[in-house]
Amino acid sequence: MGSPKEPRPVKLFTALLLNSEDLLGSVEEDLIELFGSVDSSSRLLSWGLSEYYAKEMGTELLRRFISFGPLISPERLPETKLQTQTLERKYQWVRGEEEGRRVNIDPGYVDAGKVVLASTKSAGHRIYLRAGIYAEATLLYHDGSFQPFVYTYKDYLWAETISFFSALRSRYLSQLRRDN
Repeated sequence: MGSPKEPRPVKLFTALLLNSEDLLGSVEEDLIELFGSVDSSSRLLSWGLSEYYAKEMGTELLRRFISFGPLISPERLPETKLQTQTLERKYQWVRGEEEGRRVNIDPGYVDAGKVVLASTKSAGHRIYLRAGIYAEATLLYHDGSFQPFVYTYKDYLWAETISFFSALRSRYLSQLRRDN
């Protein structure tokens, strides 16, 4: 029989989806204030995989992944999702009775074996955590690389995204060795 023990800390990242590159600097500053220094980021990628965000955010969207220096407890995932939702509201647009996001900020983490995302939406593959927040393992590290699940978002399958998360996993493992 196993004995319960606290999990190792994990590597926090955010996945940004923006409708304007002009927002990037101020959003990153706000994220640093919340989560600490940025230690890596992907280049800004053009994103046009679905019409899901079109009415709210437009169709010329940009994707960037950003990771943060400090390792965190995985139990902080719901708190980070709630903090990013507050930040999304800061950048909302309002036209009369209508409002919408200009930036979508999805936090997640990397550990030795997976990439996990936070969500406010329930689904068959998501596990409820607390405070209305669910967790989804979206990539599995197996046989020397990240592997998708049938539900993995398409932009998490891009070669550049897999490369970012592979480098992030290496950085994470180095931090664990250094901190222990």
